[in-house]
Amino acid sequence: MSDLPRKAVVRTARLAGLPLGYAGRTAVGLGRRLGGAPAEAVLTEVQQRTAEQLFRTLGELKGGAMKFGQALSVMEAALPEELVGPYRAQLTKLQDSAPPMSLAAVHVVLTRELGGDWRDQLVELEETPSASASLGQVHRGRWHDGREVAVKIQYPGADKAFTSDLRQVARLGRTFGTLVPGLDVKALVDELLLRAEEELDYRLEAEAQQAFAEAFRDDPDYTVPEVVAYSDRVLVTTWMESTGSLAQLIDTADEATRDHYGELYARFLFVGPARSGMLHADPHPGNFRILPTEDGTPGGLGIVDFGAVARLPEGGLPPAMGKLLRIAAHDDYDQLLAELRTEGFVKPSIKVDPQALQDYLAPFVEPTKYEEFTFSRDWLRSQFDRVTDPREAGYTLQLKLNLPPAYLLIHRTVLGAVGVLSQLEATLAFRELLETHLPGFAEE
Repeated sequence: MSDLPRKAVVRTARLAGLPLGYAGRTAVGLGRRLGGAPAEAVLTEVQQRTAEQLFRTLGELKGGAMKFGQALSVMEAALPEELVGPYRAQLTKLQDSAPPMSLAAVHVVLTRELGGDWRDQLVELEETPSASASLGQVHRGRWHDGREVAVKIQYPGADKAFTSDLRQVARLGRTFGTLVPGLDVKALVDELLLRAEEELDYRLEAEAQQAFAEAFRDDPDYTVPEVVAYSDRVLVTTWMESTGSLAQLIDTADEATRDHYGELYARFLFVGPARSGMLHADPHPGNFRILPTEDGTPGGLGIVDFGAVARLPEGGLPPAMGKLLRIAAHDDYDQLLAELRTEGFVKPSIKVDPQALQDYLAPFVEPTKYEEFTFSRDWLRSQFDRVTDPREAGYTLQLKLNLPPAYLLIHRTVLGAVGVLSQLEATLAFRELLETHLPGFAEE
């Protein structure tokens, strides 16, 4: 793979081929069933081959296609095991890697963005990328002052591919639903499109990353690389050694290790806004790196990729968010509904059933009711069913709620984080974490 495929007609055809490929394999599977093959074996083979095609296509196309896949992977824990099982290994690959672009393409971008004399500043550059993702890839290098650096380079054509891919995914929403049942494609695509401009502008990312780097400088638990240089499409930061990402812990680490890093991950979600005035809004586990320790015991967490952030006008998470969550934790849903109307979440003319409200908010509220809470796939699936099953009270509530713009990215980020914690099967003192770090949650 030498470069990001840029012709819109080619990208559209490959995305359209995903559900068509699934339909074709299903038809072949039916033929095998008529020939006497066991139903379970046929279904497993069809799903496995579909998963492989899904990863290969989204990964190779990169751009908006891969970004959609990464967002999808964060919430795989919510989907039914019998449906998502064959997809899990392929989806989690999207959290941590993608096929790289060629070195020749890398040099073209560096010359365009940093000037023809870029080698005077970047005196060493490793040929093989250390990481490659949806919009760009990272190479290790050495700056002219001797510092080890990470050079993040945006794929040529990533801007056009990002938006065109997502629009194509939206058009294929119904058929993508057959690949991953229960997925609300339109809502996911709309949210990604809202973030497109900021994610593609590395100058904005540099500004956000440096703010986080200063906020967490010398922190014993967290490391954010400092910004060294940047342009519209290239971002140079200090190099951060890591032994992998949270994505690699999901199916391999022991319980104590998953609990340790799950707690660091969740705490960063609430500490970051108070310190930096921004929320890191891309919670997929590939962005959270495991920092090495001398004795190999669990250590700190490194955070990368600040292309998606929520800039918070109040300098931190809204105090109303903590207050609403505290009221819900006490099961006072009449008071909660009144407060939701005050904050603009429910319009005055809309009638809401308190039981439906309780069902809808359960993924956010239930973990706050216990001294310790274990996030798990089984638990998240039970919550997911309440809002995707038309027979459940929570299903219609999402149509009645009015999420204020200031809360849109916060809501998506917290929901994604819950998905990652459920993948990790992490046990946390979650209520204590909120009492300490979420404004408005502690008792008044």
